[in-house]
Amino acid sequence: MNKQASETSSAQQAVDAAIVSRRSIRAFLPTPVAQEDIARILEVAARAPSGANMQPWKVYVLSGAARQRLSRRILDAYETPKAPDAPARTASYTYYPRQWTAPFIERRRKIGLDLYQLLGLERGDTAGMAAQHGRNFQFFDAPVGLIFTIERVLEQGSWLDYGMFLQNIMLAARARGLDTCPQAAFIHYHDIIRDELGVPASEMVVCGMALGYADPAKVENRLSTEREPLAGFVKFIAT
Repeated sequence: MNKQASETSSAQQAVDAAIVSRRSIRAFLPTPVAQEDIARILEVAARAPSGANMQPWKVYVLSGAARQRLSRRILDAYETPKAPDAPARTASYTYYPRQWTAPFIERRRKIGLDLYQLLGLERGDTAGMAAQHGRNFQFFDAPVGLIFTIERVLEQGSWLDYGMFLQNIMLAARARGLDTCPQAAFIHYHDIIRDELGVPASEMVVCGMALGYADPAKVENRLSTEREPLAGFVKFIAT
């Protein structure tokens, strides 16, 4: 193999490894992440393509007391009992389908059951499940929490572009030995996020993301989700 082919092969392996090794980590070590590393990850990720080069992403990077303060405020709201007739919290946008159908409902149930089984939570343990969901708002103890927003005037194309930006962040993090967990749970607390971070009314919360080093001792980090084989979602057409 010549030098160029060898370099191409190495680059291919590195990219593939970052993609395949990316997982949603739900327990992090307290090990700090250098601000220059965070900045470089976001700088690299911003090379994501976007229609007309609009670059629709905005990021609030939280660590230390700022991260803890936001987590505490959301957890207080999450853990406060609601009156029986109180309306549910309104999300910043509709993330999940209003009506679940196959095969999506089965996939959703499976990942939930697999996670709860690892954690030793029995079916019907609503308190345990609620506590686990609440860990989202602590960014699963990651030292860095990211909150992503988008201008309200932007349309679906910019949201597609945003997904590529988020994926770039997760892959750039993996290339540096870091782990992440993208978190839609935060969209239900956009009012608290807006107040705490000074997010202008023209922006809406897209999601949060935990960033740090995975805790290898935690059982929840053993969760490995399945993927549909190619035959289930690809159709090759040549003629």
